[in-house]
Amino acid sequence: MVNKIVDQNVQQYINANLHADLHALLLKKSPFPGISMQEIVQQIKGKQVAQKKFPFLLKDGVVFPPQLNLEQASSETTAVYKSEILKGNTFIDLTCGFGVDAYYLSKNFHTITLVEQNAELLQIVEHNWNIVNRKATCINQKLEDFLEDNRDLFDVIYLDPARRDAKKNKVFLLEDLSPNILEIQEKLLSISKEVVIKLSPLIDLKYLVSVLPPIFRIEIIAVKNEVKEVVVFLSKAIREGISCNCVNLESGEPVFSFQFGSEENRAAEYGEPEKYIYIPNNAVLKAGIFNLISQKFGLKKLHPNTHIFTSDRKIPDFTGRIFEMESIEAKQIQKKSQFNIISKNYPLKPEEIKKKYSLKDGGENYLIFTQSKKGKIILKSV
Repeated sequence: MVNKIVDQNVQQYINANLHADLHALLLKKSPFPGISMQEIVQQIKGKQVAQKKFPFLLKDGVVFPPQLNLEQASSETTAVYKSEILKGNTFIDLTCGFGVDAYYLSKNFHTITLVEQNAELLQIVEHNWNIVNRKATCINQKLEDFLEDNRDLFDVIYLDPARRDAKKNKVFLLEDLSPNILEIQEKLLSISKEVVIKLSPLIDLKYLVSVLPPIFRIEIIAVKNEVKEVVVFLSKAIREGISCNCVNLESGEPVFSFQFGSEENRAAEYGEPEKYIYIPNNAVLKAGIFNLISQKFGLKKLHPNTHIFTSDRKIPDFTGRIFEMESIEAKQIQKKSQFNIISKNYPLKPEEIKKKYSLKDGGENYLIFTQSKKGKIILKSV
């Protein structure tokens, strides 16, 4: 398929139809022998995804894989962040996929190896890497077979296990992934100084630490406040503690770093709402380090189950959103007014709140419906 897709006339047709109605296009007959309209539309969809997710592949002649491979590929944003952590001589990606992570993560390595069991997908990756001037040894083999045959050593192994079972249902426990990380972790560490594994944002951190003793680092990576992945780093070398980083890319917020387990020795201070209200970003919320946040920034927590903080002075380097707010009564809310609604530890969801108070969504002002230790409260931005 690759040779046919990169034909100059086919590429011109694809570029000319980037904004066409794809459903209508699928009903037409392909103007090119040997290439179906489905394959052409696949390339158009790929370019549309690349514009937002990995723009470095918006080059003439780049070929895109089926939709599922595009969805499973990491974004350029998260790949670039991870690439700044790793360096060495030899790098191998054991689950190459569409190769976005491998392209960036391997930039600080001299020798690169890509392993992928899908021959057609690997052909696409090899073709694209030639276009973007990156060289790698490509191996079309199942990961398990490669590990059985391999005798080489690597500075860093990277893998992104498949997170769907045989019935295409999403899974995230390590024993349910493909490959089963628990079964191969010793083999991985026997051939590499460091193993880096990308996991589901739903994974439980305490579970991870309990089943993967070699973990020495955890990265909780969000983009624009949506947690995209949890990345763990394994090593046989004896390390003191597990360092954790909560990062919210494309937000301008600082990284919050802590030692895993430090939350257990902390206690939060509680108080009623003051001038400033703080809501941690979702990477920090994923980490569950609420008492640590309270102590680190000198903030009071509103309620044990309300992960909102407050202070009378502004803490500008807080890792999340900061609001200047005042407490109001429900009767002070004017119907038909416009607000962004936030509901935290409150019986009603934002949609239910908008309906109850006849509010319009959006605008620059906020209403926060939540609870303090004294009971339900409503906060309004000032």
